[in-house]
Amino acid sequence: MDDVDAKSSSLWSFIGSEDLLYLSDRGTSGPPKDRKYIQEAMFLSKAFAQSMHPTKIIPFYYKASAAIDEHDVTITTLVTSNRYKVLRQLVERYQGPVSVTIYVQLPSHEFESPSATATRHFITALKELEALYMSSPLFATYVDVHLALSPLSGSGTGSGSILPRDSQTSTGMTPSTPEGARQFNVWRNIARLFARTEFVMMLDVDFAVCTDWRSAIRSAMHNSQNKDISVKAPRFGVRIDDPTRIHERNGSLNGSQHLTDTEVMQKLKDGKIALVVPAFEYVRQEDGTDQSTFPQSKESLVQLTSGAKPKITTFHASWAPGHNSTEYPKYFSIPPGAEQVYKVTQYQSAYEPYVIMSKRVTWCDERFTGYGGNKAACLFELYLSGVTFYVMSDHFLIHQSHTYEEEARREEVISRAADVRKYNRKLYADFKEEACLRYLYRFKKTGVLGTLMAANALEECKKIKNVVKIASEFLGEGFDFGSH
Repeated sequence: MDDVDAKSSSLWSFIGSEDLLYLSDRGTSGPPKDRKYIQEAMFLSKAFAQSMHPTKIIPFYYKASAAIDEHDVTITTLVTSNRYKVLRQLVERYQGPVSVTIYVQLPSHEFESPSATATRHFITALKELEALYMSSPLFATYVDVHLALSPLSGSGTGSGSILPRDSQTSTGMTPSTPEGARQFNVWRNIARLFARTEFVMMLDVDFAVCTDWRSAIRSAMHNSQNKDISVKAPRFGVRIDDPTRIHERNGSLNGSQHLTDTEVMQKLKDGKIALVVPAFEYVRQEDGTDQSTFPQSKESLVQLTSGAKPKITTFHASWAPGHNSTEYPKYFSIPPGAEQVYKVTQYQSAYEPYVIMSKRVTWCDERFTGYGGNKAACLFELYLSGVTFYVMSDHFLIHQSHTYEEEARREEVISRAADVRKYNRKLYADFKEEACLRYLYRFKKTGVLGTLMAANALEECKKIKNVVKIASEFLGEGFDFGSH
């Protein structure tokens, strides 16, 4: 740290990558000099073209050493530097593959040539990350770390300032942090892009993994291997009115089915379904701070959610649209140990479950910044694309209580949160219309508008008047959403 001024001039060279990615020439086997390459920085700038710039991405800043099982489930998550403790708890409880995007702050007006103070904070953040990674062998075994570097600007203590750690909110953000720094969907996409297993779970870092859904899925998938389960490109679907495939509309996957059934695993691998792990939280915030006391079986959960004064309730119960589509009464009606999955039949566009899915499904829209709409947009487009949600009846997550989220939201109110939330509400409304038109047009042009693949889009998009009006121009004036 003594030579921090000397390091200032080389900071940009550190965060800029000159690494080359190999582009294979199919059908040729020429010498290395004839191979085509592209700079990693160029590739990433295209991959995350919708992110707010300047944003620098460093994949695999740390890379896990454990052998990869393609049928495993990687938890993908995002973290800011002051939440390292909960990241460690997640890693210790899960003991499986984790792909995490870690946000590190950089000043905006000095981004090209950082000051000594900015460099000092940057180096401190990396040293703290190194200390975390070395604090447990589980990190080196299971955790891939990717850095997202973004500048700071705004009001507070001056444009581009970096406040002392005790002045930061619990998200790691400061009063001078712009909304562009909270690029949650960019960070989610980074973590998923670089996940090294076939399946991923998009999870907030402050949720405790209480049951072993990972082993349940791995076991079901491995048991299905003998039945020739393989990853296939998602097919366009079958026609809803095709009598030879009517079982796919009215068959067992419309109700409850055993997790280990071949059809469930095939649809998961094909990217046609996503498995919901129901989320809960403690009624009293102070009861939910110690993960070691959380229930680890459905039987224990049922006891804590029952009675005149339950200790645990559904996650964000005050915001019903967020999680009520999970149909918690149905979840509790299924006895522990049944290993069933049941279809979500009351989907609505604000639904934000935590899901296990193929990594090959649609990506999160990266235009959202700050709080509001970002995760809902991920799951809405996933649903429109033809993916259906099924709830795992034996498994659950519990939210660890903290104050950082409410503090961060208050911070937004103090600064310019009202404008940000208004922006995100407008963006989300426009996004839903845009996504609906895009998928309806795609399904029309590919000839699958009357198939199960388009059923979700037809059901949701008919609720939006502007979509129905505009879609009639390319679907035809007589097109009836309700008949398809």
